[in-house]
Amino acid sequence: MTDGGAGYGDLDVLGVLNDPVRRQLYRHVAAAPGDVGRDAAAEAVGVSRSLAAHHLDKLVEAGLLAVDYRRLSGKSGPGAGRPAKVYRRAAGEYAVSVPPRSYDEVSRVLADVVERAGLDRELQTAARGAGEAAQGDPEAALAARGYQPFWDGAVLRLRNCPFRALSEEFPALICGMNLALVEGLAAGAEWSVEVDPCGGGCCVALQRTGEAGDGDKV
Repeated sequence: MTDGGAGYGDLDVLGVLNDPVRRQLYRHVAAAPGDVGRDAAAEAVGVSRSLAAHHLDKLVEAGLLAVDYRRLSGKSGPGAGRPAKVYRRAAGEYAVSVPPRSYDEVSRVLADVVERAGLDRELQTAARGAGEAAQGDPEAALAARGYQPFWDGAVLRLRNCPFRALSEEFPALICGMNLALVEGLAAGAEWSVEVDPCGGGCCVALQRTGEAGDGDKV
């Protein structure tokens, strides 16, 4: 878990999303594969640019979004105009449990035990089995598990790693488990699964192996 903006605790941060427009804007920006400008965000949720700007900046203040400045036209030099304010999902993680729970602590203890015991293969077998037990379309299954899949030409990339904190501490163990889980989710369907990191996202990518052009989505 990380601290939110100045004076914000986890509960305060999540409370910022109580506003329905703000919640829609956060979901849109968080799921986007790149930075999002104010005009695009406003159009996506059907509000005015000024209202979108207000809520986006509140999300930045709370630590849920990060902000940058760049020229959206792609032009540079004199006459290119001022850089626009763009937003992306912040790196922090927030969780609230009432009453308090500490699943992250026990997950670290279990991961440490598995790694020390050299049980990588057993973990991958269990993860693959868990994936195979899921029913339905792999893309929908990945979305339901928080991977935030999006199409990059013919490749289905994963915007979010649900296991990021653990993968940073136990990279080989958790990334191997994650790959096996995704392979299990794609088992029986016409998909290929490989390690192909998405900047800031998951290290696994998928591609359809069926009809040509079937994966060319936006």
